Amino acid sequence: MLAVFDKSVAKSPEGLQSPQSNSVSALKDGFLAQHFSSVHPGSVTVNLGTSGLLAYSLHKQNPLLPRLFAVVDDIFCLFQGHLENVANLKQQYGLNKTATEVTIIIEAYRTLRDRGPYPAAQVVRDFQGKFAFILYDSSANTAFIAADADGNVPFAWGTDSDGNLVLSDEAEIVTKSCGNSFAPFPKGFFFTTSGGLSSFEHPLNEVRPVPRVGSSGQVYGANFKVDAETKKESTGMPRVGSAANWSNNI
Repeated sequence: MLAVFDKSVAKSPEGLQSPQSNSVSALKDGFLAQHFSSVHPGSVTVNLGTSGLLAYSLHKQNPLLPRLFAVVDDIFCLFQGHLENVANLKQQYGLNKTATEVTIIIEAYRTLRDRGPYPAAQVVRDFQGKFAFILYDSSANTAFIAADADGNVPFAWGTDSDGNLVLSDEAEIVTKSCGNSFAPFPKGFFFTTSGGLSSFEHPLNEVRPVPRVGSSGQVYGANFKVDAETKKESTGMPRVGSAANWSNNI
């Protein structure tokens, strides 16, 4: 799976940018979408206009970590993996028996956006299993991205020459446009458009970049770790109709 988000949707963390990047534009002339389709014949690309793109292939899947894609009310979601508590989540979000992991993620996000009964970190923490997902809400022009605490699903991210955020379950796809400005997506973290990167296991702690240097001295995009010594101000998620929309305050 692949996502490229314009920097207006998802601003790349500064630590992801390598001074030795040799990156190119992922979106210009459809560069990365074309590369993805050449690597994965028969893949599907969803053009998000000026906001970026999503692409996925259902071929050559790991049967234990399948890829799913769904669109519900202008919310697009790519999901890879398997949730172990699907039955409980269906009940929690009032979904029918045919609901799959990807529709659960969408409904969880929509509940978060519209009613906000729990903090975002709690919502992601409730997903038990092996997963990585990329969600884009076209009505709010926001992204919501997460990976499980053990990093069971291969998941990488990077920043291209235009500062756009690139994500894929294949590191080679990310490095094609991001060069050295890439890193594994941090385990147990989630990313939102306005809130940036946070740990869902330690949401009150700040996050700090840890530089990555290769064996021959090349500098890559940083890994991100929880700073156990530094707490951040807790930000709630106001409900719709409150002073500010959640997507500007998460």
